Amino acid sequence: MGLSLAPQAMADDSELANIERLEVHGQQTENRNTLGSAENLLKGQGVDFSEAGGVSALPILNGMMGDRIKVLVDGADITASCANQMNPPLSYISANQVTTAEVIAGVSPVSAGGDNIAGVIKVSSLNPKFGESDSIKWNSGDISTGYRSVSDTLLLGTHATVASKNISLSYQGAYEDANSYKDGNGDKVMDTLYRAQNHALTAAWRDETQEVAIKLTHQNIPFQGFANQYMDMTDNKSYGALARYQLKLDDDGEFSAQFNWHGVKHEMGFFTPEKTGKMPMNTEGDDYSYQLHWRLPMGDDSTLLVGQEFYSYQLDDVWPAVPGTMMAPNDYININDGERRRAAVYGEWQQDLSPSWWLSAGVRFEYVTTNTGEVQAYSDMPMMGMPNMDAAAAQAFNEMDRKRDDNLIDATLLARYQLSTNQQLEFGLARKNRAPNLYERYSWGRGTMATTMIGWYGDGNGYVGNPDLKPETAHTLSAAYKYNGDSWQVSTTAWYTAVTDYVDAEVIGSFNRTSSADGKRNILQFTNLDANLYGARFNALYQFAETNTGKWQVLGKVNVTRGERDEGNEPLYQIKPLQTELALQHQLGNWENSLSWQWVATKDRVDDRRLENETDSYSLLNLNSSMKWQDLTVTFAVNNLFDSYYELPLGGVSVAEFKADNTNGFNQIAGAGRSFELSASYAF
Repeated sequence: MGLSLAPQAMADDSELANIERLEVHGQQTENRNTLGSAENLLKGQGVDFSEAGGVSALPILNGMMGDRIKVLVDGADITASCANQMNPPLSYISANQVTTAEVIAGVSPVSAGGDNIAGVIKVSSLNPKFGESDSIKWNSGDISTGYRSVSDTLLLGTHATVASKNISLSYQGAYEDANSYKDGNGDKVMDTLYRAQNHALTAAWRDETQEVAIKLTHQNIPFQGFANQYMDMTDNKSYGALARYQLKLDDDGEFSAQFNWHGVKHEMGFFTPEKTGKMPMNTEGDDYSYQLHWRLPMGDDSTLLVGQEFYSYQLDDVWPAVPGTMMAPNDYININDGERRRAAVYGEWQQDLSPSWWLSAGVRFEYVTTNTGEVQAYSDMPMMGMPNMDAAAAQAFNEMDRKRDDNLIDATLLARYQLSTNQQLEFGLARKNRAPNLYERYSWGRGTMATTMIGWYGDGNGYVGNPDLKPETAHTLSAAYKYNGDSWQVSTTAWYTAVTDYVDAEVIGSFNRTSSADGKRNILQFTNLDANLYGARFNALYQFAETNTGKWQVLGKVNVTRGERDEGNEPLYQIKPLQTELALQHQLGNWENSLSWQWVATKDRVDDRRLENETDSYSLLNLNSSMKWQDLTVTFAVNNLFDSYYELPLGGVSVAEFKADNTNGFNQIAGAGRSFELSASYAF
């Protein structure tokens, strides 16, 4: 698949500088035997994930997750239309559809995207293939299938393209069906089953100077369990349309224009005996955007990148009444005609200062507005003789001025120094901003039930919005060293981020549905505070032999991240402990093998506000073997070879297990046990 093992330098200075960048290189056909969710590609490239549903895990960069990372799918900014972020951007594309992926952690150039403080993840499936004939003929195609024993998962994927010199037509599809997986003790990890399918049709035309591409997408997830949430996904249907125009300008300049729409209808409820209940929640969201980008060479040694972008997001979140219960007689209106609009302009200068020095400097300005309409509670009457907290909160919310405006100014400075032909230093300094999302600002409910429906943290707590939240402002300093020799490849990166007005949470109440202290959870309100995050990564690849038995390599990785609030140095939530990997890799012709050992340290720095669990250290041994014979590729893997039991440091608590038996409190979600995995891909 051409996956890089360490941060790499860009081959061409006309491209974005890449402090802390990892990439997936290659054409569409190179990723066809990778099935499952897109996170399977990104995990190997240094991205951590906050576990959620089978295809909806939230990426984490530099200790920060969710909307702090800008995730672009084919250049489109897709917003999670769910109070629990069950449908984040990466859930809308499968691994076999991804042709390129870029991960830019920390110091991301302003041209890569705005409204983020942790970095940018860009995945693309839009890469039209053209033929050599004047008439439309068969170009390429493949079909893939796979199976995982730990969750009885079936995976399917396919791709087909017909093309001429000027026209390309293609289809991409993926299907995945899984039961709840088992942990290392052989016990079922409840409510982790799911089913998902993705489809994409692409048509493109080109001539010598320009190219036009149109892509239509559809996704259907009829169900997806969320073990660490109080509810599940019972339906998620989305449609999308993208139009892209690219033009070569004089003097090697380029212009591109892209228009995007993505709409989703999302439903939450209960579908399995593994987590029962009766309560529907319906959400509809629409993203509209356009991006205009120019790349203008300014002589032999410099390039100017300029752009203008606009994003509009609309959201309605309604919880239908349930007659005969306390959730009646009204529909609960959580977000009513919510809107979030961003208008952005940027300029970025790239300059070769000398044969050794390269510099990039950029500024980006965004104007962000948010607003929402009036809301209502299930009932305006007192409940069982007690004050109706939600009714009072709705009245106060409706009486306030809810429109908010934010001005975001990003600035980045990146430098690269070539120590020698195979050694490089990179430095980055950035000021980045993110405005609060609609749920952070406008989730208004105060009762236990209403608040526990809000939050994408998987912690079992309840959350209340704050209309007066300020945008987050992060100042990041990053430094990297890279060495690429005949036998050795080494890269190391250190970074530090100071965040002003970090959106965290303060405890405003608590609840307990049991008679045991272990059942306690907190009600928290989003608030601004200051925080610091820092860490380092080290990657090394050493080829120690190349004989008639093949090529032999050793890969080593170390990653450490810390995050804490300024006041009291309290740990931030979901910071992964020290993690390492050591792998032995072997290649003989088209036969590739790897044996990897992963170790994760004890997580003992936890967020007391969110009642975060500590987790023990653990290690996993994974085996992988792949053979390509003509047009057929077969892969066999055994993950967690020794069937070890471990708890996911970023997995959150098992609400599903708590609902089934609350005597043990909120336990951490366990990781998957031993899994035998087989996949095959045939190109035709």
